[in-house]
Amino acid sequence: MKRKPKHFIPNIITLANMFLGFLAIGLILKGDPLKAGVFVMIAGMLDVFDGKIARMLGIASRFGMEFDSMADTVSFCVVPSVLIYSLYVEGLHPLIGLLIAFMPLMFGTIRLAKYNINQDSGVSKSYTEGLTTPIAAITLFAYLYFNHEVHGDYGDPRTALMLVAAISVLMVSPIHFAKFPLLSFSSGRNNSILLVIFLLSVIGILWFWGLFLFPVTLLFIGWNIIHWLANSQKTNIQSKINT
Repeated sequence: MKRKPKHFIPNIITLANMFLGFLAIGLILKGDPLKAGVFVMIAGMLDVFDGKIARMLGIASRFGMEFDSMADTVSFCVVPSVLIYSLYVEGLHPLIGLLIAFMPLMFGTIRLAKYNINQDSGVSKSYTEGLTTPIAAITLFAYLYFNHEVHGDYGDPRTALMLVAAISVLMVSPIHFAKFPLLSFSSGRNNSILLVIFLLSVIGILWFWGLFLFPVTLLFIGWNIIHWLANSQKTNIQSKINT
């Protein structure tokens, strides 16, 4: 049976995501990480919509999910590792530098593999377990943009490497992070709140760019960690009461 053109739309978007990641790697190697970050952020937006479009068209597939993970590996795991190795490990022992730069790739691919396994359960959740690879990658580039805007450089390597370690651990942690909100105000109170925050963040990022993106990503990460810890504590207290 011949496939309709619409069946190829999600995979074309995924392929564009991967290609942007490939371009970002080339730009970093050529010494232009600022432009590379723009491509990574566009890839992040494409990553949000490929799966949504596939489900909306009723053509979600196992191949699409696996292909999406391969694209994410390039754009949000390989690219950050290349960025770290190119900018922040100078002066370290070569082996130590390689190992630290390898962390986003290693923990990111583990995160993606865990996600695919969880998807096999068929249970839809309003959160993801562990920080997503796009947010992790964008946070690293946001650090770069913030320092370039404020100090005219790419930031203190020591701070960058601590950020890499923290983000890498968060990707494989059990902490629950909110999913990208549905683009609708009729999908529940929590979704509406997240959508308003997202839209305001987009406006702020477009207006202030380098100054706004890094604080927004840190606030998102911090809020989700606090929310998860509070819910975990509440669950533990409830369990003790029930027993």
